Amino acid sequence: MKTAIVFAALTTLLLVGCAGASPYLQVTGPVTGTLYQQGSLYLGKVGPGQSFYILASASTANASGVPINIGWDTINATQLPSGWSAQSSPLYENPMKLKVTVPSDAANGTYRLVVKAVNIQNYSRLGNLTFTAFINVTPNVFNLNVAPTSISVGVGQPYSLKVTINNTGASDDPFVINAQGLPAWNVSDDVIAQHSTVSTFTYPVYVNEPGIYSFNITVASASSSLISKSYKINMVAKASLLNDFAAVGQGVPLSPIIYEPTYAVMLLVKYVIGAI
Repeated sequence: MKTAIVFAALTTLLLVGCAGASPYLQVTGPVTGTLYQQGSLYLGKVGPGQSFYILASASTANASGVPINIGWDTINATQLPSGWSAQSSPLYENPMKLKVTVPSDAANGTYRLVVKAVNIQNYSRLGNLTFTAFINVTPNVFNLNVAPTSISVGVGQPYSLKVTINNTGASDDPFVINAQGLPAWNVSDDVIAQHSTVSTFTYPVYVNEPGIYSFNITVASASSSLISKSYKINMVAKASLLNDFAAVGQGVPLSPIIYEPTYAVMLLVKYVIGAI
């Protein structure tokens, strides 16, 4: 008798639990969260002109609470702010990835978009799940640090600065590092600093004339020049006997003349060693 009562109670609890179950969507990026029908989620911030991905798992459960490994077949955006664009997740991709692109002229502020997870032809009896996503548009989507800010170098000798990008936004779009204000040739460098990560890169700088230089290391989003920060760097470039010796081999005039005997000996040594 007692066994029958316990079994009946457990059955009742199970039925109640199943009645309260419903399909869900597990969002995994750029933030995480479990969403049910008509739920909402704040995605963070993104810069004007940038793109970001909403990632979600295809796994879910039906209305009876039974797990379904591949339940959702795609996610797409059903409502977007004016001027925005989106690319739906390819069918049967797992995790699903919905790409959203913000126009380059988007004003600062919080925007709303509606996203739908779809079970194609309702094969798993899930229907569709719709949720609202909010995201803040602002150019302030990363923090920058460059070290050191004062350097002393030899003429023509590259010096590698450490550029640290703390990407606080939702986008994984590339950043471009370059030096502004140096007379010598310096190339730009495209780097990937993924969202919600801190990444450090080395960036070489150099000059081909002695002197005191003040220049900027600038990091900007490859998607928009509005997303940009700079660090001022002071450089002292000094000539050295070794630098001047290397220049002799390129036909650079000698200066001062008192060093000419030394240069001649060093140049001779260079060619002798090279011939061995």
